[in-house]
Amino acid sequence: MPKILRKIIEIDEELCDGCGQCVPACEEGAIQIIDGKARLVAEKYCDGLGACLGDCPKGAIKIVEREAEAFDEEAVKEYLSQKKEPQEKLACGCPGSHLKILSPVAGIKHEGEIPSALRNWPIQIKLIPPHAPFLKDAHLLVAADCVGFSFPVFHQKMLPGKILMTGCPKFDDAEEYVEKFAQIFKTQPIRELTLAIMEVPCCHSMMGIINKACELAGQKRTYQVIVVSADGKIVEEKEFSS
Repeated sequence: MPKILRKIIEIDEELCDGCGQCVPACEEGAIQIIDGKARLVAEKYCDGLGACLGDCPKGAIKIVEREAEAFDEEAVKEYLSQKKEPQEKLACGCPGSHLKILSPVAGIKHEGEIPSALRNWPIQIKLIPPHAPFLKDAHLLVAADCVGFSFPVFHQKMLPGKILMTGCPKFDDAEEYVEKFAQIFKTQPIRELTLAIMEVPCCHSMMGIINKACELAGQKRTYQVIVVSADGKIVEEKEFSS
């Protein structure tokens, strides 16, 4: 396809930290995280309007004028239609799955209220993409779904300062979990890892998931395991190495 002189985005790879905030900002899907950096998938997918500029915290994206393939709206439609099914599987196609970094004390309105310690949204393992910006340098808390209900001071004692990912190894796809965590361990510099599980046997399989993910990622990792009883007591705390 012949090239024309037009406006198009340019990404500075030295400034880009791969946070991924620009990806959902581009409605044409022209930007993807590849090898830890934001990259332009194809010139014809970029309309050059720069909707992604304001979402880059590092200022790594700018508009330049150069020779490039013309913007092709029909190609964009076809490209997005091919991507539609995987995107819906990842984020359920609902606004509630959009990535958010939360302020833990923002919800306090009345004296004596216990503040939420939640720092990220979404929290379900299945809904969090490996490039989520809140995963970078995180102290990651992987908690079985029941822990937050069983442990009465979850927000005060277990969650503060951590990024939360929750799931159920009994009812969800364990292999999907393994692949998700392997991608995270490969692409994100996770600072610390804590695993909170119930004392029931099925919950302990979460340790096997983490260990297998570390193996796939080619990493050795030491992490803390907290075991909670059904009546809300911590019955065991120990360190494991994958």
